[in-house]
Amino acid sequence: MVDVMINGQTYDLSVSADMPLLWVLRDVLHMMGTKFGCGIGQCGACTVHVDGQPWRACITPIQSVQGKQVTTIEGIAQAQLHPLQQAWVTESVPQCGYCQSGQIMSAIALLRQIAHPTDAEIDAMMSGNLCRCGTYGRIRKAIHLAAKEMAV
Repeated sequence: MVDVMINGQTYDLSVSADMPLLWVLRDVLHMMGTKFGCGIGQCGACTVHVDGQPWRACITPIQSVQGKQVTTIEGIAQAQLHPLQQAWVTESVPQCGYCQSGQIMSAIALLRQIAHPTDAEIDAMMSGNLCRCGTYGRIRKAIHLAAKEMAV
């Protein structure tokens, strides 16, 4: 039995302790926002937050998040879109959309660390998230827009 806190809710799960968090989210809890990309933690599609920091869910055994707070893309918005989600819409960031939940989760972590990042800081933080459609320019614009909105 593994006890985990995901998006503010406690789950008592009967899963193997070494089952990747990604498969717990998708296959056990049916939270489909976190995506499978590469399976080796290199593409960023599976990015979630663990105690506020970005982690790759595909290589994170479920036992390693016991006693920690996990936040998925489903958990970042409450009554309205998170400012980054709204900026994503405003700037028409997604093309295919597959990588976007991981991109947004990494961008939230960036803005928690640096309220008004430069292009170089954005590029450095987001370099672990791959976008096959190449929307990196729009991602950068959306992060700058969200930074302005969050400062208000």
